[in-house]
Amino acid sequence: MPGSGTGRSFTLRRYAATRRRHDSFFRRGTPCGGTLPVAPAGGGHGPPRCAALRRPASLPRVVSPSRRPVPSPSGQPETVELLAVLGDPADVVMVERMLSEAGLEVALTVAASVDEARHRVTRRTQCILVDLSGPEDDRLTGLRGMLAMSGTAAVIVLTAVDDVGLGVRAVAAGAEDYLVKGEIDSPLLARAVRYGIERRRADESERRLVEARLLAAENARLERGLLPVPLIDDASLTHHTRYRPGRYRALLGGDFYDTVQTEGGAVHLMIADVSGHGPDEAALGVQLRMAWRTLVLAGHTGEQLLGTLDTVLGHERRSDETFTTLCMVTVAPSRRTARMYLAGHPAPLLFTGTGPDTRVAALPDYAHGPALGFVADADWPMTEVELGEAWSLMLYTDGLIEGYTGDGSSDRLGTDGLVDLARDASGRGLVGRALLDDLVSGVERLNGDALTDDLAVLLLSHR
Repeated sequence: MPGSGTGRSFTLRRYAATRRRHDSFFRRGTPCGGTLPVAPAGGGHGPPRCAALRRPASLPRVVSPSRRPVPSPSGQPETVELLAVLGDPADVVMVERMLSEAGLEVALTVAASVDEARHRVTRRTQCILVDLSGPEDDRLTGLRGMLAMSGTAAVIVLTAVDDVGLGVRAVAAGAEDYLVKGEIDSPLLARAVRYGIERRRADESERRLVEARLLAAENARLERGLLPVPLIDDASLTHHTRYRPGRYRALLGGDFYDTVQTEGGAVHLMIADVSGHGPDEAALGVQLRMAWRTLVLAGHTGEQLLGTLDTVLGHERRSDETFTTLCMVTVAPSRRTARMYLAGHPAPLLFTGTGPDTRVAALPDYAHGPALGFVADADWPMTEVELGEAWSLMLYTDGLIEGYTGDGSSDRLGTDGLVDLARDASGRGLVGRALLDDLVSGVERLNGDALTDDLAVLLLSHR
């Protein structure tokens, strides 16, 4: 019986008896000869094919022996998972023998038709060899079916001598290669299988790369869209920022900032840092920034605003351990004074004067409250700040001051170190974006490498 040991042995002996006659079919495209019944391929077109044997209902999986294992691209012998969709059992024997002669390790699975192949193809299948020498309609339907079910497997088609055009159409439709039966030999078949598999791998890698690039571009547009646009309507003020997340290839991190001028002329600045560095922290930062802007535009300021923002954080955070440090400054319409609130955050730097006489100092941080999310019903005291006539306020997150001081030291830069760098940059006449770029470069130079924490800097200047 087909599938039993005795039946399989008997069937393979009958296959072997047809090898000599069938060689001429593959290599010269001539009829099999003898007194065997012959049926024309493709409905009367092309060389006749052997009809002496008909394939049993199912053929066991056969592992073809190899005398010369062909190494994979990694240099190690690889067994190729091959699905052969061949209606003639003699074709199966010939394909198996050719691959063995070529030294290609093959785990061969056989299907007599496309419908049967649907049940035999698996995720491990690397290559599908399909005979398209049937009637014209069946050939095209079979090709479309195989391409649809192939997944990541390479598809190689076999055509008759006068069906080269079908092979070209098959490649155009998505097959990796085509072979003409009358021109096949062992090395050619093995090379076609190897080439088809590697081409399919390359195409799949390219497809995934394109998808990754499109996804990255989409994420970049999304993240750029979430960064704030300052709302300022005052020609005497200039606004510059530097922003860089610590996450690899990210555009948005847990640090966030915003600037809003409200009716009456007051300008509100805010910079904050959500604990952590992942996408959840970045999303929470966006939510808090939008909540802050909404509250400011609605007329809320000071401790009332911070209390409401603390409530928003409590509802939106994924973990009770998540907190947010924040610095908020409101510049008066006169532009000569400001009110500052610190919630566990470093105090801003104040630049006063112009040119080489510019003075740089950190604002006092003795009046401060806890980070948002730490304590319920916390207090955040206010500090009055005298700005003067010409000034710049630089708000920043701790990513700018947590780098090392250089020369292999384990000491952190801290606020004092940042003040020294700012004084040096101001003494060289740097202002605006050039000042921020120089400070970030100087901090990285002392650290000996790029900073790993999220970094945000906001500079508001009045001249």
